[in-house]
Amino acid sequence: MDTYENEYISEPARKSPFADSPYECAYVEVEAQKVDAPKTKKNKGRRRGLKAIVAVVVLLVCCAGTAVGVSGVWQNQLAKMEAAMNDKFAALEQLYSEKQQQTTQSPNTQTPNTDGSAMTPGQVYAQNAEAVVAVSAVYKSASGTGESRGSGFIISADGYVVTNYHVIENATSVSITTHAGKSIDATVKGYDASNDVALLKLEAEDMPYVTLGSSDALQVGDQVAAIGNPLGDLASSLTVGYVSAKDRVVNTDGEAINMLQTDAAINSGNSGGPLFNMNGQVIGIITAKYSGSSDSGASIEGLGFAIPIDDVTGIISDLKEFGYVTGAYLGVSVRDVNESAQEYGLPAGAYVAEVTEGHAAERAGVKAGDIIVDLGGYTVDSVTTLTRVLRRFEADQTVSITVVRNGQKVYLEITLDEKPVAQEDSEQQDSNSNNNNNYFGQLPNGWQDFLSPFFGIG
Repeated sequence: MDTYENEYISEPARKSPFADSPYECAYVEVEAQKVDAPKTKKNKGRRRGLKAIVAVVVLLVCCAGTAVGVSGVWQNQLAKMEAAMNDKFAALEQLYSEKQQQTTQSPNTQTPNTDGSAMTPGQVYAQNAEAVVAVSAVYKSASGTGESRGSGFIISADGYVVTNYHVIENATSVSITTHAGKSIDATVKGYDASNDVALLKLEAEDMPYVTLGSSDALQVGDQVAAIGNPLGDLASSLTVGYVSAKDRVVNTDGEAINMLQTDAAINSGNSGGPLFNMNGQVIGIITAKYSGSSDSGASIEGLGFAIPIDDVTGIISDLKEFGYVTGAYLGVSVRDVNESAQEYGLPAGAYVAEVTEGHAAERAGVKAGDIIVDLGGYTVDSVTTLTRVLRRFEADQTVSITVVRNGQKVYLEITLDEKPVAQEDSEQQDSNSNNNNNYFGQLPNGWQDFLSPFFGIG
């Protein structure tokens, strides 16, 4: 209700329009001195308005401060997110670059995956194909001139090539053909016929080469890949399979050799080629396969064999340095103790038929009639395993040797000799034994006398 200064305001009383209403408006008199009352109210209103304005301003300032604070937090979060995304993009670019390099670099500059993860067969091939070669050897025989074709792999930038001995046996000339189709003459640096290994030398530099791995680390079921020259015409062919078995004794040309068994497709012409693990490392030298039919007429498939690389790294080193195998030498003639003899209580091992005078075995106290069952902590259960174990040691190295003599184990120490140059790689078998080493195949008459050195039977 409005009021005016210096005026009296009077109005007639009004009745309430509602029946029985207790309210009634009478004349209202407003004195002049009371005119200031509304001003007081207005001043209070102004103060309240001022307070409201101040409150709004403070609120706005607080909101602005809050907005600025929130904005700063978001800016920090966005900066962190941007930095994280940049790091991820950089990592992806690095990974892409590495993958590109794997397919474009030459084999001698590539290495297995640094994180230890397995490669794909395609990656193994891309890394190593240029280091695998086809080997051609010309030889003369009674029927004329012939040619042998196989595979090989380069092990050093200066052109050393590993292959099988049977690929270059009796060769009058040897050459290799690279992955790119270039033919290069090769010379035979050396070979070890009893282990079917040969080393060739190319007059070349900056050659792509493979990396040697460990066959001992393999497990049955591990995936492997073979690269070679099957049939002598299909150069740089890749086949893939698995390790089917380890420590298979396989007779090749009368020599018993410890082998890895694989179901990767192996054919004539693959001989001498590399068998790779999925880190792109050579773990075997492909040597043989079984084909055709068994005695029962069943067809034979998927039986390929490779020489474990750990068995021949020492041989390869000797051939490279000396041109022949030095190796460790016992100085004994040995034979297998077969199952027939074991039925009489004899242990599996290498029976010493003769001890060579003046050599390591004699100096150590080994005697004819002993059965070697352990060398340097490795179990010996045959001539083949003895030969294999010897490759793990070097000349002049002193190791333990355990023999069974008169039914008792005798523990000795032996300082190994260097193998004579004319000596074959394996310890010589007694001349009276046949190719199957069946020294105990037929027990001689008076077998009690034969067993008496072991058990005192008389």
